[in-house]
Amino acid sequence: MKIQSKESKAKSSLSLAYQLTKKASRLGFDWPNLDGVLKKLDEEMKEFREALSLQNRIRTREELGDLLFVLVNISRFLQIDPEKALRKTVKKFMLRFHYIETSLHKKGKSFHQSNLIEMDQLWEEAKKGKTK
Repeated sequence: MKIQSKESKAKSSLSLAYQLTKKASRLGFDWPNLDGVLKKLDEEMKEFREALSLQNRIRTREELGDLLFVLVNISRFLQIDPEKALRKTVKKFMLRFHYIETSLHKKGKSFHQSNLIEMDQLWEEAKKGKTK
């Protein structure tokens, strides 16, 4: 599978992984069903946890990359664009985080004057409909 460097530089790694897995699938290099990819996710998660327990930063980075790649494959199987899915989640996070910031400001507080318990409560408020 040949990839032109110009093409690969123009795309995010997430989009590039999605395109690579689509091409590999068209060429017959694919799991027969979603269960196979989910098993691979379990395998990669186990390897990621092992790397974490060894406190091996290089291996941890490699295993994290493998996890992300498998998640892209899952998105392909589900016909969900991973770039759009992640972008939507980032936007949701930003809205919820802004809710925390605004709520603290209304109380006359900064993040440094708050604590994780209070911020988590505000996060849960945001999830329940204050931000969608």
